[in-house]
Amino acid sequence: MDSSSKSWSIYSRSEITQRYEILEQIGSGAYSDVYRARRRSDNLIVALKEVHDYQSAFREIEALQILKNSPNIIVLHEYFWREDEDAVLVLEYLRTDLTSVMREAKRNWENGISVGETKRWMIQMLLGIDACHRNAIVHRDLKPSNLLISSDGVLKLADFGQSRILLEPGFAAVEDHPDGQNILDQTWPPQQPEFIREAENSYMEGSHNQEQMTTIKTESSREVDDLTAKDEADKESIFHDDTSCLATCTTIDMEEDLLKGSYSHDDEDGEDGSGVLTSCVGTRWFRAPELLYGSTAYGQEIDLWSLGCTFAELLNLEPLFPGTSDIDQLGRIMNVLGNLNEETWKGCSRLPDYGKISFSKIENPLSLETCLPKCSSDEIYIVKRLVCYDPGSRATAMELLNDSYFNEEPLPVPVNELRIPSTNSGPDESSPGVWHDYKDMDSDSDFD
Repeated sequence: MDSSSKSWSIYSRSEITQRYEILEQIGSGAYSDVYRARRRSDNLIVALKEVHDYQSAFREIEALQILKNSPNIIVLHEYFWREDEDAVLVLEYLRTDLTSVMREAKRNWENGISVGETKRWMIQMLLGIDACHRNAIVHRDLKPSNLLISSDGVLKLADFGQSRILLEPGFAAVEDHPDGQNILDQTWPPQQPEFIREAENSYMEGSHNQEQMTTIKTESSREVDDLTAKDEADKESIFHDDTSCLATCTTIDMEEDLLKGSYSHDDEDGEDGSGVLTSCVGTRWFRAPELLYGSTAYGQEIDLWSLGCTFAELLNLEPLFPGTSDIDQLGRIMNVLGNLNEETWKGCSRLPDYGKISFSKIENPLSLETCLPKCSSDEIYIVKRLVCYDPGSRATAMELLNDSYFNEEPLPVPVNELRIPSTNSGPDESSPGVWHDYKDMDSDSDFD
């Protein structure tokens, strides 16, 4: 039990301890701590995520309320938030993540992940992203360790601390008011203490029933076709934490110095106070080129790029672009996709940092085919529809869900036939966690 002031507070909050038996602390970072707990009313094992950053807690709660009942989104059972206390989110406990699946396949599965399994994992990712995008939510930090998996094979998107809600042109952004209140609900945060009661969750795959909870009244359930993330009402606050994949306790990052460079978020100085989105979001290996070049006018397409990088890693069991710095990341992308210029992406020269660094002309780029040598042409085609320079050319989640690839032999296996790593010995045992193999993924911008 950690007795530091930021971690100890949860044990002294009677409204939490009366409802939950806190079993152990399983994750700790600069901005949140995660505990495994048992709900006293029915012995359900849950994850308690104590978030020390106001903006991150606000965003995660709001996004998960909007996405309630989406089968491929992590369940928020309830939360506790008082004016003088950190927010504590009660999340479903999921025992593993896609990173662990890929690691297990690479080390112990003779033939890796089968095509049928790969298709089912992809479909579940696409359903989760589609639920977000249909509700005008951009996740902004998609990566394998944020794709959590239940014991019965259901994959769920987690860690919405960096997410944003985008609205149609003419509507105010559902964002943070300068005085710390939601501009659409002046009762936020809730009175002390006020709880969101456990939400009923539908597990039927493909369901898109998006019911709003009443604590936050937003307009963000509108379906929008052409969203732009240029946001005049944005008051940005970047969330830094090595516990991003700990929302459901799949990784133990207790030694912050050891893993300081792994899957970390961006520089705190990314907020410029100008009221626009920041480019300092996401994790470098999965960050879209427009973000690497400093764009603040991006949209949901950045999630699609991240999804493409994740698909490529799932297919090849190796990261597609494992850059060691922002410049190296861009260089690796160009070595595969070719030169980034007005011919390959009209308008790229207007990106904020485009003129700050130049790369030698690449005469013979490697191509995605070279990077994915064991993949079929159909698999490479799916990745190409996501990993491309022009954001407007990236296929949407719904477009890919309708692609013939998922209806051809071998067909996607049923969810209950997916192989799940045995990372715990039983439903009441915590995952021992694994150290991620991704190193030097801090987000310090080379352009600074």
